[in-house]
Amino acid sequence: MSSITLYDFPLSGNCHKVRLLLSMLDLEYERVPIDVVAKQPASPEYKRINPRGQVPFLVDGDVRIWDSMAILVYLARRHGTSRWLPDDPAVEAVVMQWLAVAGNELLYGLARARAVWRLGSPFNREQCQQEGRAGLALMEQRLEQADWLAADHPTIADLACYPYVALADEAGVSLTPYSSIREWLARVEALPGWVPLIEGEDKSG
Repeated sequence: MSSITLYDFPLSGNCHKVRLLLSMLDLEYERVPIDVVAKQPASPEYKRINPRGQVPFLVDGDVRIWDSMAILVYLARRHGTSRWLPDDPAVEAVVMQWLAVAGNELLYGLARARAVWRLGSPFNREQCQQEGRAGLALMEQRLEQADWLAADHPTIADLACYPYVALADEAGVSLTPYSSIREWLARVEALPGWVPLIEGEDKSG
């Protein structure tokens, strides 16, 4: 039996990015769904395991980690290779820059705009969409000049940014103006080990 357990919510893009890396690293793991949605607090049982009460949450033996970005970094260092999180300080810093975009413009923008529709979250959807488009503009500028966000090959930067960009239509944001992003999405989805957000679907969403 695998020592890795992922507590996740099936519709979460943050959980999806972790499942993507687990699959691409060909790691066996147990998946435990946690119904953590807007306005619904985590159960006392789950909070005893994870005091933060959010998803995703990873258990790997004695190691316990919350936050999707932290989990990506851990999995890349512990179970992956330097291709997923390069050792070179300058390239590593670029990866971290894109993790910041994933945790700011894309999360507070696209993810929250999607949550208004999916979960009835009380965010200002138009403001979130504007924030999301700012992140998309940064990505488009980079991807006009390169195939991948941080290096000349895929890294955890690409996996961190992928899910909520792939779900932009659910956020009410069209990707039509972003041809380089659309080509990048196809490249990510062609990577060995890519899995959709929902099992049985051809694409995320």
